[in-house]
Amino acid sequence: VETYTAETLPSSTSILSNIPEAPPSFSSSSSFHLKTFGCQMNVNDSDIVRSLLQKAGMTETDQETEADLLLTNTCAIREGAEAKVWHRLRELRARKRKAPKTQQKQKRAVIGVLGCMAERLKEDMLKDGMADIVVGPDAYRDLPRLIQQVWSPDIPVENAVNVQLSVDETYADITPVRRNPNDTSAFVSIQRGCANRCSFCIVPFTRGQERSRPLTSIVEEIRRLVEDENLKEVTLLGKM
Repeated sequence: VETYTAETLPSSTSILSNIPEAPPSFSSSSSFHLKTFGCQMNVNDSDIVRSLLQKAGMTETDQETEADLLLTNTCAIREGAEAKVWHRLRELRARKRKAPKTQQKQKRAVIGVLGCMAERLKEDMLKDGMADIVVGPDAYRDLPRLIQQVWSPDIPVENAVNVQLSVDETYADITPVRRNPNDTSAFVSIQRGCANRCSFCIVPFTRGQERSRPLTSIVEEIRRLVEDENLKEVTLLGKM
């Protein structure tokens, strides 16, 4: 596997090895706000993140000012999307710095950057307090641990980072939680990454090597969406 990874992935990539088998849990009073930029795959990834955090005990809020954790799922494909992300991060950083130190909510609030920009621009994201948590597309399972690491008073860390790419992660065992359960359509990921090296495309460097999700898990998710949630339309997603 190490030889395969070295030959097919960027030199800065390594295999995921620090994902805890039993992720930490949080009280229901711990809240997160999640904003998504970019493509349908990012929307699906945000549904996966939402599922992982809710399973860990956190509650989602639509109010940024009430959230303990401010997450932004980012896009590195379109320049316009990147510009919007940078603007948002500057606003969040400024708001955090202006908040009175005596406010418990603001003391605990952290800024997290997810997705392709996190993978591509890790160092820039960490400059000057732009982000507290930086997580690439293949490391979402590690997010609860990284959150706990930043919040824990016993761990002297300023930033928590995991941008390691994987040769086999498809999140096949995670049931995505859609933001609007009343929607009549949904995205279902069947494949991640890309095996090509097109000169104009950054996908292999932000989402890693191409790998397909097991067919049984795809069929089961679609069955659940149609039979249990009464969806009328499913869009299959991949980065081919």
